[in-house]
Amino acid sequence: MNIQQYDIMNILTIERYENQRILAEKTGYSLGKVNSSLKILKEQGYLDEDMQLTEKAEKEFDSKRPQNAVILAAGFGMRMIPINMEVPKGIIEVRGEALIERLIRQLHEAGVHQIDIVVGFMKEQYEYLIDKYQVNLVYNGEYATKNNLFSLKKVIHKIGNTYILPCDVWCSSNPFSKNELYSWYMVAEDETEESMLRVNRKRELAAVEEGDMGNRIIGISYILKGDAQYLKERVLYLCEKEHAKELFWDDALMKGNKMYVMPKIVPAGSACEINTLEELRELDSNSGQLRADVIKVIEEQLQCGSNDITDIKAIKKGMTNRSFGFTCRGKRYIARIPGEGTESMIDRRQEYEVYESLRGKDITDPVCYISRETGYKITEFVEGSRVCDPDSPEDVKRAMRYLRGFHEQNLSVGHTFDLFGQIEYYESLREGEKSIYKDYDRTKEKVYELKKYVDAQPKTIALAHIDAVPDNFLFTEERTYLIDWEYAGMQDIHVDIAMFAIYAMYDRPKVEELIDAYFEDQCPAPVRIKIYCYIAICGFLWSNWCEYKRICGVEFGEYSLSQYRYAKDYYRIVQEEQNIKGR
Repeated sequence: MNIQQYDIMNILTIERYENQRILAEKTGYSLGKVNSSLKILKEQGYLDEDMQLTEKAEKEFDSKRPQNAVILAAGFGMRMIPINMEVPKGIIEVRGEALIERLIRQLHEAGVHQIDIVVGFMKEQYEYLIDKYQVNLVYNGEYATKNNLFSLKKVIHKIGNTYILPCDVWCSSNPFSKNELYSWYMVAEDETEESMLRVNRKRELAAVEEGDMGNRIIGISYILKGDAQYLKERVLYLCEKEHAKELFWDDALMKGNKMYVMPKIVPAGSACEINTLEELRELDSNSGQLRADVIKVIEEQLQCGSNDITDIKAIKKGMTNRSFGFTCRGKRYIARIPGEGTESMIDRRQEYEVYESLRGKDITDPVCYISRETGYKITEFVEGSRVCDPDSPEDVKRAMRYLRGFHEQNLSVGHTFDLFGQIEYYESLREGEKSIYKDYDRTKEKVYELKKYVDAQPKTIALAHIDAVPDNFLFTEERTYLIDWEYAGMQDIHVDIAMFAIYAMYDRPKVEELIDAYFEDQCPAPVRIKIYCYIAICGFLWSNWCEYKRICGVEFGEYSLSQYRYAKDYYRIVQEEQNIKGR
């Protein structure tokens, strides 16, 4: 049986046969296709002489009837920024109803009550659904670092006569049915440059060729038991691939350059995946989520209305915060929102003090607003800018010249960034949980041995950036900016050199080049050793920072490992250098 025959049988479960022309209108197939399909269905015993479904047809429907559903709701939904900082995507309300509740209600209407929801980000906000709808929540602890291929893996044993759907889809009419006869993947009639799939002439879902448009993806799918085994095998296979964390679950539906399931095509506008604030505004301009706190702040500070805030795009998630760019009345800005666990790590009043000390000195990017309570910040977008490339010697020299010029201004604030105090503080945030590193206690002892050498060295104590990493040096053709001052405080200015090195994950030769760039090849040996000490100390500091962020659900992979290695390797280097010096 082909897709045309299945679709005709589905129509005949809903309404009585009248004539072929009406069937053609309902299905969208030609009169000739309808005529030949009816003939085959009769010959195969699925229709009787009156074009009514036979007992054989009813058995076909029974064997393929939907049994359960899986809703994927674990991800951050980064494109939904800033709304995703207050609620997860599935809880966003459209026309007075949460997206995920509408989907659950529509599933219930289709007779599907066994529903698993895979959660991760803000998982607690989905908990009420257990009591309200008797759903089952499945936690995906890898949501922060991997795409939803791994969410489906959590429930892969449950797939078979199953709806699989994202949590952020809104459908004007119920996309689910009590009767399903084939596996399908839903797309809309309209086309978009963003889609990677198109319905070809053979009515297959094929990969889009470069430069072509594809059908808008809705992302709801139905998988029959007969097709589930292939899907399970593909999911498990893809999860072992080197680039697995970047894959989505529907990548497992591909066989070569085509999906092995059929397309289910819906009219343009009848269903949509809500990915951005502007898409939400378009669907429901009165949605309560359009009044996110940071949006209110932007309206107040830029004296604009919500409709003036356009072109909202998430900027790559930072290590401490999330940021998004937007346009207001033709001018571009960046808004910053504090990330997970930040309230325990950053004193926003101290950050505010730093920005006050920088005001009017043309050191950092233009700040329009910063809150000493929430940490929200709005800055003007610097047109034609780029960050420092740590692998470019010229960029590094330019950054170090600028850093040294800033240090020579000898600015001051009323608070200190105490390296060893911060190590103890970050460690305390783990609330007694042991370090994930087996030799942590011994490494800590070694790092603290370096304090004696550092304390004995001359220092220039002034306002230090503390987070003077390559990404925080902003270059244009005309000038340089040093941005993002949340960790800044009074400290030995040479700490900033160490911070640049460990964030760039420099090896020893690169560290030497960095120090020479700052000192213009005139760094005294004791100062150089002091910087080695700072590399070890700061590596240990940020290793502790990473351990706390891991508890908050944010992983940094190679970065966290490299910081711990700096603590151990540069302790050893300091010992070697002191032995050489003492001979």
